[in-house]
Amino acid sequence: MNTTRWFYTQLWHIAPFFIRRYLQKRAAKAPAYLEHWGERFGSAQKNPVQQPVWVHAVSVGETRAAGPLIRELRSYFPDAPLLLTQMTPTGRAAAEALYPDAQCRYLPYDKPEWVRRFLQEHRPHFGILMETEIWPNLMHGCAEENVPLFLANARLSEKSQNGYLKVRRLVEPAMQTLRGCYAQTAADAERLHLIGASNVHVCGNTKYDITPTNDMHELAATFRNRIGNRAVAVCASTREHKGTDEAALLLQAWRAYHGNALLVIVPRHPERFQTAYDTAVRLGFKTQKRSDNQAIAADTQVWIGDSMGEMMAYYLAADVAFVGGSLVDTGCQNLIEPVACGVPTLFGPSTYNFAAAARGAVEAGAAKQVFSAQEWQYTAAQWLADAETRSRYAACAEAFVGKHRGASRRMAERIAEAVQEV
Repeated sequence: MNTTRWFYTQLWHIAPFFIRRYLQKRAAKAPAYLEHWGERFGSAQKNPVQQPVWVHAVSVGETRAAGPLIRELRSYFPDAPLLLTQMTPTGRAAAEALYPDAQCRYLPYDKPEWVRRFLQEHRPHFGILMETEIWPNLMHGCAEENVPLFLANARLSEKSQNGYLKVRRLVEPAMQTLRGCYAQTAADAERLHLIGASNVHVCGNTKYDITPTNDMHELAATFRNRIGNRAVAVCASTREHKGTDEAALLLQAWRAYHGNALLVIVPRHPERFQTAYDTAVRLGFKTQKRSDNQAIAADTQVWIGDSMGEMMAYYLAADVAFVGGSLVDTGCQNLIEPVACGVPTLFGPSTYNFAAAARGAVEAGAAKQVFSAQEWQYTAAQWLADAETRSRYAACAEAFVGKHRGASRRMAERIAEAVQEV
């Protein structure tokens, strides 16, 4: 153990105190952060599943992205149970809804004895970290316990790369324990290599392999029945960042709209549902909530999507979509989902989480980037009034997504080969 990792490990003797305070603060707005408390801090698990295929996906987006990969892996390991770990309550809830046959739990924080207990309890057949999860003690622990570990759907922004390079003596040895690193793009692969990954392959993005389920199509039909014969503009996964509420920016801009379309606002986090509703009412909009389970009145202007796990249904019910986390600087939420649903899609200037997808979608004519809430409102209003433009974007979206499918199959093949070699 080098000096940097020794120091990092020593910090875990004091870090839990501050993490508990942080979680308690989060729980003031999202009480679910207090549930299953012991799992985060190394408590023994009741009836831990044995020798599972283990997939770690931090939150909702990563959990959804893991879906196509899990489907492919099950064809290679049909008899292995499934263990899913997350770090957020929304991610855990998504995993439990999507995989009722799996064991779902929080991944313990990176204290060596907690990691060791987790691995010895479950003895995973192998593990997969989705996207950009680098926990040095966990990664070294997998190597010590002979658990093959992979980084899948891996991405790394230039900003994150620079941050990891500052602690290279900690990160590089951890990255070298990976049995495989499967990057979304060539640029991601190069950055991952620079921070220490040695077995890097460009496989693409599993999010292009996500397709709406029958349940989502049926729910979308229910939504459209409740809405009636009106155009629909969905603003999905709106975020709050450094005191700026993206939903408020969009609602303020929507005051300039004079048509009959329904604006649907779906905040990214449950604690923002009521805030979005209150903001819409304060700005003078006739507003309803999805949770009231009522037909939407003809004069209702704004519908708040206060539900979890239904994003695909909102997109399938939309005529135009906007992807949140992009007008505020949080890097954009998953813009591939609405494009994959064939919905004309808009997003803002902040796209570092989906840089390649954003650039490619715009170049393919499958989406458009806007740079203010006012530009979003103007463009959305134009598209809502122009069925021909919407049809053109939908056709380009289908072609764009089709061109990028297959990442899950490529990753599953490489993982299965690597596991069989152990």
